[in-house]
Amino acid sequence: MKSFKQPFYGWWIVGAGGIVQWYTSAVFWRGFQAFVPQILGTFGWSHGATAAAISLQRSESGLISPFVGVLLDKYGPRKAMAFGVFVTGGGFIFMSQMQTLWHFYLAITLLTLGMSFGTFIVFVVTVANWFVRKRARALATLMSFSALGGLTLPLLVASIDRFGWREMLFAAGIGFWIIGFPATLVMRRRPEEYGMQPDGGPENINENTSGHGSMDREIPRTSRIREPTITMRQAVKLRFFWQLAIVTSLGQLVSSTNLFHFAALLEYGMTTALAASAAGAVAIGDLGGRVGMAVIGDKFDKRKMLTIAMLMQTVGVAGLAGINATVAGVDLGLWPLPFFVVFFGLGFGSSIPLRLSILGDYFGRASYGSIVGLTSSVNALFGAAGPALIGLVHDIEGTYRLGFTIVGAALVIAIPLTLTLEPAGRVAAKARTLTRRSYQVRGRSGDSG
Repeated sequence: MKSFKQPFYGWWIVGAGGIVQWYTSAVFWRGFQAFVPQILGTFGWSHGATAAAISLQRSESGLISPFVGVLLDKYGPRKAMAFGVFVTGGGFIFMSQMQTLWHFYLAITLLTLGMSFGTFIVFVVTVANWFVRKRARALATLMSFSALGGLTLPLLVASIDRFGWREMLFAAGIGFWIIGFPATLVMRRRPEEYGMQPDGGPENINENTSGHGSMDREIPRTSRIREPTITMRQAVKLRFFWQLAIVTSLGQLVSSTNLFHFAALLEYGMTTALAASAAGAVAIGDLGGRVGMAVIGDKFDKRKMLTIAMLMQTVGVAGLAGINATVAGVDLGLWPLPFFVVFFGLGFGSSIPLRLSILGDYFGRASYGSIVGLTSSVNALFGAAGPALIGLVHDIEGTYRLGFTIVGAALVIAIPLTLTLEPAGRVAAKARTLTRRSYQVRGRSGDSG
């Protein structure tokens, strides 16, 4: 009789982090768009002022992310996450009581600080430390939980209508504490610190050294796992790093505008129920993209798959801009809606685990947290521009359509940039060359001294 085999502990980390990712997405990343029309209706703030607060959130997140990554590489995830969970819950509760615009900005600042330490980067770095060969699968599974959060958007809209936006924000804060604090207990930095190896491999393997079975020695499993070790200092000197950062930043420029998807669909003439269903249905394609990467992400060229993801996201945002639009005298009606729902979600969903696993494949685990943090910082600059651009154009032109057309055109630039990304072997060779040059320079400096 075979004994029950415990699942690799790394999958428990994926599950715990995924639950927090789902909840954060349900009430903020995807869900906050349900609060925006209600908050604007209560206070009468302009779209630009509201968007500026979200842009502040993106930019602050970018400033914080590098520090979070460095702390995670050095100290591990538990303390950072516990702090983040506490501040995030408090941020939601504070926002539920706000009365003025500066209250809103302060609440957004608290949420930014809390989520930077308590959500995305913490889980990505921790999961990437526990998986090497199955990294794309693990990260895609983790990110799939975020997509599930979008499916609850119609329920959140209905709950806000029934109970009020203040009550739902207060409940969101309490719920974050209930879910987040237990999840911190599951987080662990690296498998080697607990007698385990990445991907669930055996701790040690036996090698016969005598050829007669008289002498065996144990070799750590990690010696069998080959992965690059590129530091952040080396990474920032490589063209590949900045090219990938620009690609993912253009994707962030577009994805950050989801704050206004629900409001835009209402403006295009949809009923509240249909708009909520359509905006929420984007999560189905999003989930499909992430689950798809869990299945095939480690089997095919990630650069080509990321190119396809960017192309699909471009088609999706074009679909959003085209709903009920008149082009060359032709009323497009709702025909573009399926393109928005399917391709925006698929493109965005598949791009997230792809870009995160590419960073791990190219640079390794040693400085992964720092590199992800710096990449997120670059992404945040574009993420901050997205909502600000959409809100400003709306205040000037009185429509969301032009703003979405502009960001869709910008995303086209990412397609050739992704196609021309260098292979991992060439990037590793360039990093080794940089290291040798650095040693040579130090050597000459020492000789001259």
